[in-house]
Amino acid sequence: MMRGLQTTVRMIRRRVFTEVAKLGFKANAETLIDDMEAIPYEIVTEDQDYRDSRYRARAVVRERLRLAMGLSLRPENKPVHLTQGVEASNISEKYYEPPLMQVIPSACEACEERGYEVSNMCKGCLAHPCQEVCPKGAISMVDGKSYIDQTKCIKCGKCKSACPYDAIAKKERPCKNACGVGAIVSDKMGRAYIDPDKCVSCGMCMVSCPFGAISDKSQIFQLARALSEGEEIVAEIAPAFVGQFGENITARNIKAALQEMGFLEVYEVALGADIGAVAEAHHYVNKVVSGELPFLLTSCCPSWAMLAKKQFPDLIDQISQELTPMVATARTIKQEHPNAKVVFIGPCAAKKLEASRRTVRSDVDFVVTFEELQAMFDAKGIDLTKYEAESSFHDATGAGRGYACAGGVAAAIEECIKEYYPGVDVNIEHAEGLAECRKTLLLAKAGKMNGCLIEGMGCPGGCVAGAGTNIPIPQAKKDVATYVKNSTKSIPPKELENIELK
Repeated sequence: MMRGLQTTVRMIRRRVFTEVAKLGFKANAETLIDDMEAIPYEIVTEDQDYRDSRYRARAVVRERLRLAMGLSLRPENKPVHLTQGVEASNISEKYYEPPLMQVIPSACEACEERGYEVSNMCKGCLAHPCQEVCPKGAISMVDGKSYIDQTKCIKCGKCKSACPYDAIAKKERPCKNACGVGAIVSDKMGRAYIDPDKCVSCGMCMVSCPFGAISDKSQIFQLARALSEGEEIVAEIAPAFVGQFGENITARNIKAALQEMGFLEVYEVALGADIGAVAEAHHYVNKVVSGELPFLLTSCCPSWAMLAKKQFPDLIDQISQELTPMVATARTIKQEHPNAKVVFIGPCAAKKLEASRRTVRSDVDFVVTFEELQAMFDAKGIDLTKYEAESSFHDATGAGRGYACAGGVAAAIEECIKEYYPGVDVNIEHAEGLAECRKTLLLAKAGKMNGCLIEGMGCPGGCVAGAGTNIPIPQAKKDVATYVKNSTKSIPPKELENIELK
């Protein structure tokens, strides 16, 4: 609903990221505390009341500030200073500490989880079908209009379905509605709370909350510090980048702007996707077609893989063991630049936790989203239209670049199978959105997906719909499709399956 719109929530979020990036680039430990404390007053001025009061608005910004610095929210039951723990974050090597997604209590409006309410559209009709279909007698006529007694209502929705004027509104908590794994519950005050045991960090709750009450942790401060200190840093950018930084911004513009910011080199994550596509094709033919495994689950999306591991642990053997594109590209980079730190730039919030896994920490040092990177460009005053590299990206093929959209992973693997294993039939299934992913896994567990290559994407639409994106999803899909079509090569060479990255 709100994706791609430049709302006040996005404006404040971007402003916080920009100010935190400025702190990192400044890298002045002596003034850091004072600089942090000044930010809420710079963002929420006497003339800007974003909420019911500027004091509440500043309180929310303070918590956003902590999360953007990589810190956790402060507890509500004891006094903790805004800058407590900042010394531990004032470094260039800090990984995310779960939970990644957190609800800011002072920002949450304690929306109703679910309910039905008669609106002013009610005509008080003679038939009153809403009253007739209610199984609990919760609807009566008050002052000539229908009225729902919430103490009797069981929230079945029959009244809404029966109303000829669509005068009954269904109310749902936006974050809960967006969560495909049921991780959003209520705390004792009726505010949203994210159950860390269920959450898979997709970020759909964050981008669906109209109050900006949910945010994730960031590494932009630490990355800015590392860049300001002149460390050897290489960027790997996900294929969903197309169009994310402006309509006419090309790969050359982005590459040059990143180098201007201080990055040594820029690689395409689609390179790792190409490596993965060939490896997955080989895996499917040798494991599923041979009958050794009943089906194969792709592992590119960390939220999908986390869902499978948390809720379907008995399917772990069917999850592909191939490296994700992020990790495969990072290992390629570190073979060529053994002393460099690697930054993954992408659309995904869940990649932040993937990079924090013990097996990945030595490969990927930082993760920032497109949204966070734009704030870093703002902090440095970099106008991408004024920078253009001599060459574009030439690391990947159209198949790897297609990973950015739902269905693209399976399509790339299918193309490789058809090209390199002629005569082999491929059965493809893909699901997008965690609710659909869960249904697909249930079917797979029940034996309804045998022989299939199953792709799951936690975000509806795929990576182009990730929580860290900047533009509307339909536009992002269109831009990626054009990028894939214009690629010099359509599929990767079979020799990539022999590349040594493990």
